[in-house]
Amino acid sequence: MHDDQKLVEARLERALQQRLRPALYGDTVPLDIEVWHAPGEPVPVTEAFAADFKPAALGDKWGPPWGTSWFRLTAQVPQEWDGLRVEAVVDLGFGGGPGFSAEGLAYTPDGDPIKGLNPDNIYLPISGLAAGGVSPSEHAKAKGGAAFQVYLEAAANPAVIQSGFLPTDLGDKSTAGTEPMYEIRRAELAVFNADVYHLLRDIEVLGQLMHELPTDLPRRPEILRALERALDALDYDDIPGTAALAREQLAPVLAKPAYASAHQISAVGHAHIDSAWLWPLRETVRKVARTVSNVTTLAADHPDFRFAFSQAQQHAWMKEHHPKVWDRLKAAVESGQIIPIGGMWVESDSNMPGGEAMARQFVHGKKFFLDEYGIETETVWLPDSFGYSAAMPQLVKLAGNKWFLTQKISWNQTNKFPHHTFWWEGIDGTRVFTHFPPADTYNGQLTGEELARAQRNYQDQGGGTWSLLPFGHGDGGGGPTREMLGRAERLADLEGSPKVTIEHPADFFQRAHDEYAKAPVWVGELYLELHRATFTSQAKTKQGNRRSEHLLREAELWSAAAAVAGRLEYPYEDLDRIWKSVLLNQFHDILPGSSIHWVHREAEETYARLAVELEAIIERAQRALAGEGDATVVFNAAPHDRLGVPAMGADVQASSHAPEVSVRRDGGAVVLDNGLVRVTVDERGLLSSVVELESGREAIAPGAAGNLLQLHVDTPNLWDAWDVDPFYRNKVRDLTDVDSIEVVSESGTEAAVAVTRSFGGSTVRQTIRIGVGECQVNVDNEIDWHEKEKFLKVAFPLDVRADQSASETQFGHVFRATHTNTSWENAKFEICAHRWIQVGEPGYGHAVVNNSTYGHDVTRDVREDGGTTTTVRLSLLRAPRVPDPVTDQGVHKLSYALVPGAGIAEAVEEGYRINLPARTVTGAEGVAPLVRVDNPAVVVEAVKLADDRSGDVVVRLYEAHGGRATGRVSTSFGVASVKETDLLERPLADREVVDGAVEVALRPFQILTLRFARA
Repeated sequence: MHDDQKLVEARLERALQQRLRPALYGDTVPLDIEVWHAPGEPVPVTEAFAADFKPAALGDKWGPPWGTSWFRLTAQVPQEWDGLRVEAVVDLGFGGGPGFSAEGLAYTPDGDPIKGLNPDNIYLPISGLAAGGVSPSEHAKAKGGAAFQVYLEAAANPAVIQSGFLPTDLGDKSTAGTEPMYEIRRAELAVFNADVYHLLRDIEVLGQLMHELPTDLPRRPEILRALERALDALDYDDIPGTAALAREQLAPVLAKPAYASAHQISAVGHAHIDSAWLWPLRETVRKVARTVSNVTTLAADHPDFRFAFSQAQQHAWMKEHHPKVWDRLKAAVESGQIIPIGGMWVESDSNMPGGEAMARQFVHGKKFFLDEYGIETETVWLPDSFGYSAAMPQLVKLAGNKWFLTQKISWNQTNKFPHHTFWWEGIDGTRVFTHFPPADTYNGQLTGEELARAQRNYQDQGGGTWSLLPFGHGDGGGGPTREMLGRAERLADLEGSPKVTIEHPADFFQRAHDEYAKAPVWVGELYLELHRATFTSQAKTKQGNRRSEHLLREAELWSAAAAVAGRLEYPYEDLDRIWKSVLLNQFHDILPGSSIHWVHREAEETYARLAVELEAIIERAQRALAGEGDATVVFNAAPHDRLGVPAMGADVQASSHAPEVSVRRDGGAVVLDNGLVRVTVDERGLLSSVVELESGREAIAPGAAGNLLQLHVDTPNLWDAWDVDPFYRNKVRDLTDVDSIEVVSESGTEAAVAVTRSFGGSTVRQTIRIGVGECQVNVDNEIDWHEKEKFLKVAFPLDVRADQSASETQFGHVFRATHTNTSWENAKFEICAHRWIQVGEPGYGHAVVNNSTYGHDVTRDVREDGGTTTTVRLSLLRAPRVPDPVTDQGVHKLSYALVPGAGIAEAVEEGYRINLPARTVTGAEGVAPLVRVDNPAVVVEAVKLADDRSGDVVVRLYEAHGGRATGRVSTSFGVASVKETDLLERPLADREVVDGAVEVALRPFQILTLRFARA
């Protein structure tokens, strides 16, 4: 046979584009269009319905960026269409893909939501709908047919990410302009040709499959000839009338079953909706409403459809803002078609949230699903976060989960991850069964290309035979479409293709686990070799998160103490609400700094408001605890004693007998000394010497200087706010020029030197200080930052030979190599640490602690003298221009400290200390800590009252040093009983109380939650 493959394929493509797809709809009648442009922010349905609508027509412009227009569409359904499937077809000028363009939500005249509209979903069913839609019988009959009317809330969302990642002002309403972006292209009632629809799906599935098959496989030409026969059977002058004949030619090849060894795919409907990203939070609420309306409409027509819906916050938004959508959502959950999943408040970043915050993501997420649906979620669903901390497996298990899913690691820039189904082992040894969808997408559409990639790419062949594929339009929402479900139906058992089964994710995980229980083990973090700059971008958002986490610790601690003492009511509602706001802003495009300006502006405003509330809660509780008096009472919220003040308690300030600090000039340098550390600030304002006096060791490497600010050119190839590429290191400027150096404090308790520098359009004022009783050098920074596409770091070249660095993560720390022996180590050129990073050699080391920084890098070099310099750098500020062209511009205040002679224990202690400064209140008495632990390795992370309002005291603690630890947990209140609980404060085991205390024995990094019932 002559090879005419390309000829037939070209014939097929033209037939699809110019003949078949236009024939999906038959007879049409135009819709009468009226419009009302909302003058400001979105309005409720009732307000829109009462508005003054004006006539509009096809071709009319509408929609300034972020504006909302309401359309009223009206028509008569012709009587001769009775019994036919009729749909309204509306194109508002869509473009840019679902979720990245104009979007709409249609309502009946009664205010009931119907479904969403987006570029891939432009129809509204008028007749034959099982639920949630509009039927002509519901409206008054008019001469010639049924009256039809629908209201459409249309959102004019701009496409912020431009081709080539060009900066744009579209990311904030105040700068986006007022020119309309869209025009009405189509608005009509049309008869839906079902035979044409099904023929399109037949051809689509077979054509996509054919392109993925090897050319020497007989199945490929078999499909080609069947498609050719189908085209021959079509009469282009009567495609609806001949579509069934064409389908008959395809039926035999569609009926052939899959190979016995074909890969098996569990398809799960999904709509990855970013809770904020290239749109503000308020728009996400509407995206969720549109998506849920779409999903519930699909579910009514497809009983076997299953849709996984994560992020409890998004469910809560429907309950609060869209009660009718909420009713449909609840009904679909009850029927089992919509599956609450993930068990987290939002799909958060998992690198930067603190330990307690990450625990609360699960607490609030799982509690919502339990309270509202009575469902215990078991699958952690995090497809798109930018890497996953090694603390996660333990938290997953302690929250009552069994499975973990992500996909993002397939984005690795350098190394291909070696597994798709595996056990993930965390820092404490907990393992969780984990899956990466090998189709490499969380926005699948069930195309032949995706299925072939899943089968070809699956790394665990020979061990497992199943993978999962989330399908549906995502990021901006939209979810699955009827076209996707049509493909799934045909792909259930088709020769040459993987088998596709739509099912509950838990069914997939249980089957995959049973089949592959001895899957390989991956130990440690799931580091994403991409998007490393998210540890630094939008510094104020990150600072707001860090501050909020620690203010919440204090608010809960002191409120619990005041409540136990009978002096105040515990502020349950306020704390619950504040926690949810903080958790929302840990979403994986907010905390990482990868959203538009609108999002980060609102985040900063939220953090500022929450700080005022939390400070008031803290002050109220502390004043109640301190009582009436004139003494100065010092409160210490940190988990370790501080200068005579007990951990998590308070004491009346005592006279200090510590040695006084001293300041002396040495030529152009200034020397600060407090008896523990001697610091030399040279004429450049740099730390030329930091000597830890007990050991006599110099921290700064010979010939180097610490606290060296370094400015890099920062122009990544793609994803400006997200990425820093390794070539940024090729250009660096050491900021050594100084405007001024002055001694600003030489009192008995503190010595400080202020150094001012200017560069480009920016200035930095650094206050370098040491205090009584502190073996560390503190640096407080005020940076007025006005650079573009630059990266500011601060370097501490340290005189230790460190093979690895230790970085704090949730409830522990991780070790990372300082060398670059392999591509895996080389890829970790930018790493995440929380409050501290520590480097050392056996028996001696140094730590750098901070109060708002997450990005770090650690490198080492061997000097000519044979010694090794290990350089720790903190990433302070960036200035990407996409998606927010004014990222980080303005004044920033942040602090860090070098702690010489610090091991892990000292790093832990000083990390808490810099984030939880002591507070003073005028009062009469100290406060005994509610809880005391006699081992500094056993660290108390949270003290609060139980969520069920029983009055029980809940204490969460963990082993922080990385070894086994025992300890005695005692209380200042009477204890009736103690239970060990999960994160949701549900009992796991009884604990014995001996002499009013509980003995604990923890493995390395073990988290333990104790619930104390008061006597």
